[in-house]
Amino acid sequence: MSDSSDEECPDLVPSVCDDVEAGPETDCPILAEAPTNSTKIPVTIITGYLGAGKSTLLNHILTEQHGKRIAVIMNEFGAGGEIEKPISLGESGEVFEEWLELRNGCLCCSVKDNGVKAIENLMLKKGRFDYILLETTGLADPGPVASIFWLDSELCSDLYLDGIITVVDSKFCLQHLHEQKADGKVNEAVRQVAMADVILVNKVDLVSAQELSRVEKEIRAINSVAKLLETHKSRTELAALLDLHAFEGNSDRCNQDVFTAPVLPNADSCSSSHSHHLDQSVSTVTVELSGDMDRETFEIFLQDLLWEKSIKNTKGETMDILRLKGLLSLRGCPRRCLLQAVHELYDLEETSPWPEDETTSRINRLVFIGRNLDHGVLAGRLGQAVK
Repeated sequence: MSDSSDEECPDLVPSVCDDVEAGPETDCPILAEAPTNSTKIPVTIITGYLGAGKSTLLNHILTEQHGKRIAVIMNEFGAGGEIEKPISLGESGEVFEEWLELRNGCLCCSVKDNGVKAIENLMLKKGRFDYILLETTGLADPGPVASIFWLDSELCSDLYLDGIITVVDSKFCLQHLHEQKADGKVNEAVRQVAMADVILVNKVDLVSAQELSRVEKEIRAINSVAKLLETHKSRTELAALLDLHAFEGNSDRCNQDVFTAPVLPNADSCSSSHSHHLDQSVSTVTVELSGDMDRETFEIFLQDLLWEKSIKNTKGETMDILRLKGLLSLRGCPRRCLLQAVHELYDLEETSPWPEDETTSRINRLVFIGRNLDHGVLAGRLGQAVK
């Protein structure tokens, strides 16, 4: 048990650039006009195993000419319980720093206190940045971090989760994905891949074409809907990383990337193509059903699946959901409904109206990413909601 003082997240330590009106006599850039108080700020979570290239990606983003003022929260393990990592704000390629201490070294470990405090402290500086990149420790599950944007209504009024980017090391990816945890749970590397909206397959120069193909095949067996980008030194077009709107139903980009992906068969056939697969129980399953769903019946299904964990596959194994996305037609609702779920938490939101030409052929489409999934069982339970 660590000392209680290590559980506290200190306030931001003022830097020499703390005055946003600093003039030519200082080394600080003069920022452009600040966002209004009503402007919601997007947050992108960057995750990946130790040494995959997360910090390299952050440096790439901060030094590009993107016209954004980006705040970066960096969290890594430090020695002796003391860790100092910068929050860097960049504009027009220039970078200056303020300091934030996270003494426990990990934003994800106690996300309901330290994680929220860290972001709240940063939001005291609202107006000095218009985008946040949050880098998790390499041993973290990004799910709890993502969930705070649903749990904390005050933060949700100022911020929105734009997407989750996972960086994987082509050379050592399979080694990390194959690691078996003593408690039998899904390991962190697999969770990071499963949660991702975009996956950077990094350090492609260190592997052969055959090795790279195998890596991507195993990644696809876990998460078949994330966008895969091959990178060297984590470099890629920023348009593929920022402003993803992956958790919003009004985004055409979100709908095209996720809800028009090819429908996958059941979980068993997703992973049976190679016997050395890391964990054949972790995969993606897509279910499509026509008709309008009864909301109450559907929410009972969600609660049984996510909370009670009472829905099992044909082998009697409990289905464990890591992430779930859905585009739904609910009975009596003229608008599309977007479903997002991470672990036990879910959010169901009405978004844009259904186009007139879809009123007679609305399709419910749900994408499940998790363990022990069974297409037939999931489709059967969902079918009860459209009868």
